[in-house]
Amino acid sequence: QVQLVESGGGLVQAGGSLRLSCAASGRIFSINDMGWYRQAPGKQRELVAVISSDGSTNYGASVKGRFTISRDSAKKTVDLQLLSLKPEDTAAYYCNADIRDSVRTLSRGYWGQGTQVTVSS
Repeated sequence: QVQLVESGGGLVQAGGSLRLSCAASGRIFSINDMGWYRQAPGKQRELVAVISSDGSTNYGASVKGRFTISRDSAKKTVDLQLLSLKPEDTAAYYCNADIRDSVRTLSRGYWGQGTQVTVSS
């Protein structure tokens, strides 16, 4: 059973920073893309950032230049550094990873349980 566990959310003032971490564990053969999504109340879940197994990255337009995604493939972790936070960044942040659990299976997407980020004005 594969699990993704996030940590690092919290309450911060506008202009502040946070660092989110996500660790994958369980039966894992390989991990392709890892990323972060967020969902604010009443809104659809949206891409924040994604990083491939070769380190290439892609960011949502609203966070580009403020957030930085990184991964440690050996530790099976993905981090998200959030800088210059704005009230509109308030949301539940979810870790996502495309994981293959054995050589005989195709990869599939897994989600963490989410961690809340709240930015006060």
